[in-house]
Amino acid sequence: MPLRKFSQLVSVLFVEKITVDIWSDIVCPWCYLGKRRFDLALAGFERAADVRVRLRAFELDPHGRPDDARTIPERMRDDLGMAPAVVAAGVRRLTELAAAAGLEYHLDRARPVNSFDAHRLIHFAAAAGLGERAQGRLLHAYTGEGVNVADHGELIRLGAEAGLDADAVGELLAGDAHAADVRADEELGHRIGVSGVPTFLVAGRYLLNGAQPVEVLADALRRA
Repeated sequence: MPLRKFSQLVSVLFVEKITVDIWSDIVCPWCYLGKRRFDLALAGFERAADVRVRLRAFELDPHGRPDDARTIPERMRDDLGMAPAVVAAGVRRLTELAAAAGLEYHLDRARPVNSFDAHRLIHFAAAAGLGERAQGRLLHAYTGEGVNVADHGELIRLGAEAGLDADAVGELLAGDAHAADVRADEELGHRIGVSGVPTFLVAGRYLLNGAQPVEVLADALRRA
């Protein structure tokens, strides 16, 4: 083998992977926007093939009810005491930002229910190599379709649409599989200072909070 080709082979075999840990919550519309912006940054990164994404669970409301029928605007008014005009302006602004990233939000339908089982489903999907696909389907269902992402029937349907076996998802939800994984994600996040989502930890060194602009995420990848 020529020396040049051998050196290229060695560089491929021993290149250091870049791990990006992303803490997010399914019932957080900023998380969907943040993940989309990260995907756009990754698409323009010359070492994209060397990036490994690990999805980490975070619950904005660990005590949230799975059957809460209130929407995001209603929760903002009821729980945070925000004026209707302020709520409307905030929702409109976030919807515009999402649209600029290619996402269609209908937050007047989105119900921020308990997300623990949705996180378990994502861990289950990740074990099958379908974590990001499942997460994306859940996020779209929540922000754009008004789906109750705590409802087991809906989770089975969405899991199947992401490529998982529906019966296997049903068995998952009937038990407590991956509950420890969700708690471990949350504990790790607490230890390193994750207090809100989305949060990106790039190469174990660069911690970025919030739905950062594409350029900021791209710069973090280049520096990793």
